[in-house]
Formats: sequence, C-alpha cells, structure tokens
Amino acid sequence: MSRAGKGWLVTGLLAVATMAFRVSWNALKDIASAIGADPTAATVYPLVVDGLMALALVVALVLTDADRRFALRVLAGYTAASLALNYVHGLVPTLHGGGRTRLAEWAPAHWALVLLASSLPVGSIYFGSDLVAKVLHAKPKGDKTDQTMTNQSGSDLPEHGTAEPDWPLYGSADQTPEPAPTTPEAEPTTAPTEQTPEPAAEPVRKPTAPAPNRPRRTTGTVPKSARTTRPKRTNAELLTEARSVTADWPDTDLTADRIRAAVRTSAENARGLRDTLRAERATAAATEPERPALHAVPDPAPTDDNAADTTTETTNSPEEQAS
Repeated sequence: MSRAGKGWLVTGLLAVATMAFRVSWNALKDIASAIGADPTAATVYPLVVDGLMALALVVALVLTDADRRFALRVLAGYTAASLALNYVHGLVPTLHGGGRTRLAEWAPAHWALVLLASSLPVGSIYFGSDLVAKVLHAKPKGDKTDQTMTNQSGSDLPEHGTAEPDWPLYGSADQTPEPAPTTPEAEPTTAPTEQTPEPAAEPVRKPTAPAPNRPRRTTGTVPKSARTTRPKRTNAELLTEARSVTADWPDTDLTADRIRAAVRTSAENARGLRDTLRAERATAAATEPERPALHAVPDPAPTDDNAADTTTETTNSPEEQAS
C-alpha cells in the first residue's frame, strides 16, 4: 500500500473512532451522574474509559510478546465494561435525564453495576501507568548489549557448534566446481615414468574478528571501616626506624624484602630505604681512617752471658764430649 493510501486509512479510522467516542460519551456521562459524580467529573468520566482503550490499543501495536498480550487484555476488559455500561444506559430510561438514580431494579445487579462504574477510574490509573512504564522500559528485540548477554541463563544463550558453517574449515577458499566425470583413457603399453607428487595445499582459515573489549566496572572507594588505623609515616620516620632495625645487619642482608618485612612498608619505600642505607654505609666506610698494617717482630739479639756459654760449649775437650 502506498503512503497516501495508508494516510487515508488512518484518517478514516480516526473519524470513525471520534464518532464512536461521541456516542459513548453521552451514555458514560449519564452513568457517572447516576452513581453520584458531580458535573465536572461526569464530563471527564468518558475519557477515563474510552481514553484508556485508545492507549491500550497503541501500546499493543508498539510492544511484543507478553507485554502485547497484557495490553490486549486491558483493551478487551475496558471494551467489555464500556459495552455493559452503554447497554445499561439504553435499558434504563431514567438515566437519560441525568441525576442520581438506580442502575437496575434488582439490588445485586445494581450493586454490581455501581462497583463496575466506580472501579473503572481506579483501574485506569493502575493499568495506564503500567502500560506507559512498559513502553518506556521496552528495548528492541535485536538490540542486546554485553550486559544483557551476560545476565542471560545458559538455556537462553544460542547453542554453539550446532549450526554447520557455510564455508569449509580446511581447504582452499576458492570454491571451484568439481569437473565432470570423463571416460577413462586406455592404459599405455609402456610403463609410466615415475612422477613427483605435488605438495598438498595448506589449509586456509577464515580470519575471525577480535572479541570486543568489555569496559571494566568502576570500583568504589575503600570504606573507612576497612582502612588501617595506623597513622601514615613520613619518609624521615621510615628512615629512622630502618636505621635502628638494620644497625647490626651485614651488608648482604640489607635487601628490600627484609627491610619491607621489618619496617612494614611498601615495596617501593623499601627499595628507597635500601638504597639510602647502602649509600650511608658506603660513605661511612670511605671516610673512616685507615688502620696501620701489621708487621713482623724480630727475635731479640743474644746477650754476653749467652755468648760465653756458647763459647764454652764449643771449646770442650773431646774427652768431655765423649763423657
């Protein structure tokens, strides 16, 4: 159908709906006056019933699935209620003059009709708000974000591996038709020469698009109850504490890990303290005065008594030496 035809169709529908609304207006206004509504309330009462019917029809055209069925049920219910009240208006002649009057001679029927007429405005508020909320929160069926795909259960997600790909996983990407079978030729009388087999073609794989990077969720700040109660130390305080702890440590034990465990600080601060302490020790070793080198002490020189004894021993006779 052309655009002009659709325009005429919509125009005709609006004209018919306007005339039907005017006919129903008189009946619903008299019904509202019969149940005790003031003139102003009786005037707007038809908008409550027929207006919600129009709203439910538009929502049914916009929404899909369960929301659409709900809008159709609301439309059917208010259509039946409007039909019943228009039918009662035609049966009771006293309603045509307006004013407070009974809707039926039988008391239970009168109570039921009064309950129906008085509950329609309340139902219009509830069902109208629900329909508008469904339209505002509705999303297109094909628009699925990463978050909605993550929140879906395993049964809602599409099954992987069931559908066969429309291109071969291995083989040439050029889909050339297979040659038609031909009649085999007669075998040659001479022995065929040995031929070198052609290398097999490498499989060609279809490139796949990289997976989209999902944005990381922003984390909040650490609550005060989870924060440490120990006050933050300055660099000077950390250096003073590190000096006192590592005073008797050898140079080989002066590492960032041991300083971090002893002073209870971060790895970055521990590395800075290690470098500072090593520099201080190197400076102190360079400025310390050199100690004198050790030297050998010579034996004491022999005295005169020792020399005489030595001479006496050397001058003894052979007899004395033999005795």
